[in-house]
Parts: sequence; C-alpha cells; structure tokens
Amino acid sequence: MSINLLYHDVTAAGADDTSGFAGPAAARYKLTPDEFAAHLDRISDCVTEVPARNPLDVLRSEKSWSITFDDGGLSNATVIAGELERRGWRGWFFIATDFIDRPTFCSREQLRELHERGHVLGSHSCSHPERISSCTSEQLLDEWSRSCGVLSEITGQAVTTASVPGGFYSTEVARAASRAGIRLLFTSEPTVHEFVVDDCRIVGRYNIYRGMSAADATQLLTNPMRRWRQAAFWTAKKAAKTVAGPVYKAVRQRLLNRAYSS
Repeated sequence: MSINLLYHDVTAAGADDTSGFAGPAAARYKLTPDEFAAHLDRISDCVTEVPARNPLDVLRSEKSWSITFDDGGLSNATVIAGELERRGWRGWFFIATDFIDRPTFCSREQLRELHERGHVLGSHSCSHPERISSCTSEQLLDEWSRSCGVLSEITGQAVTTASVPGGFYSTEVARAASRAGIRLLFTSEPTVHEFVVDDCRIVGRYNIYRGMSAADATQLLTNPMRRWRQAAFWTAKKAAKTVAGPVYKAVRQRLLNRAYSS
C-alpha cells in the first residue's frame, strides 16, 4: 500500500503568480514557504521512513509513501527540492513540458539538475489540457509521448512515470499513457487502492491545499479516518461535477475568485 501526497507550488504570501500557473484556481494549491516547511517538519516527526523515490518502492506490498509535485513550477527548483534534501528526502516532479523555460516554470537546466540530485521527473502531459479525459485517443498519445520525449532528452533516461493533469482521469487516458511507455500513473483521486490498465499501474494521491495545517497533512499519512474523509469529500465533489456540469464550474470559479484573488 502506498500513500502518496500531492503538492503543487510554494510561493510567498501575495506572490501566487510567481511560480506555476497563474490565477485563483492554481493559488488554492500554493503554500507559503513557512507552511511548506512546517508540513515537512511535522511529517518528519511522525513518519520514520523516507519517501519512496522509485516505482518499485511505490508498488511494494508493505506500506510506503511518496511526496509529489504537479505542473513544474519554478518553486520546484528554487524552494521545494532544497527543503526536501535538507531532510534527506527526494520528490517526484511531474512536468507539463510545453511550459518549460517560461518565466514561472522550471528551465531545462533546472530540471536536469533536479534529476542529477536524485529527484524523479515524470510527465504531466505537454499542454496541461483543461480536461484531458475529453481528448481523442490520438491527442492523448501525443500529449504523453511528446512530454516523455522532452523529459528523456533532459534526463538521458526513459521516462516511465506520469501524473494526470487536472485530475480528469479516464481509462482512455491510462491506455494512451501505457502506449506511450508510462508504467506508473498517478491520479488525483485520494485512495490507496491500485489497479492496472494494460501495462500501466494506476495509483491515487491525497491532495494538499492552501491553509491545510501541518497536523492535517500528516494525518493523511498516519490516520485512515482522515484519508477516508478526504476520499468521501472528493467523491461528493466528483458527483457534483458530473450532475451540475457548467453550473458547478461557474460556482467554483466565483468562490475561488473571492478566496484567492488579490
């Protein structure tokens, strides 16, 4: 059983748009440096095992955990990796490769350095589609294949891990990932259950949001009831998206604008 945590960016208060994607929807997942350090300190106090750093560790039968970061924002290289390394840890960084070298995203040189320092680089698609599960089979294969190709050029190694952008997983998304050579695919569904699609194993992750306390984040690793609560909320939210569709999206955007717009 693997318990996988999903983070995104770390930015100073009031500077949400300095790393990763801009806007209120992205800001919801951005912690301040103090918040992030507090999370890592609390986790380090409560968990004796270092986070997994390769697919075999994630997939082994006994309990393991990993710490992952989506999008490829600049803070991956400037803040996050250093904080992990100070604790002897390494992270999984999933990169939307069309954004490499843009001002608020990691450069090729920074990604190469992360790889050389022992962190895992994986695909987060090329263009980070708003709803990747709505792409055609051809588009899906292109998103995964081109992204893995770019990262392979940077690292000098085959890239066989990925995470689903936006949380919009589907069986077709996984099948295309498998065809692109991806063997371990992280979703945003908060679950410890794993399954296989073609040659690709699918694993879930527990989401970390701005304002989540260090104690709460740690409980996702140590407390099954806390994990169940996030899973129940996620399931209810998924049902609301399906039933309400555009209405849900509009209401969510208004709430995010109100909470995170500066």
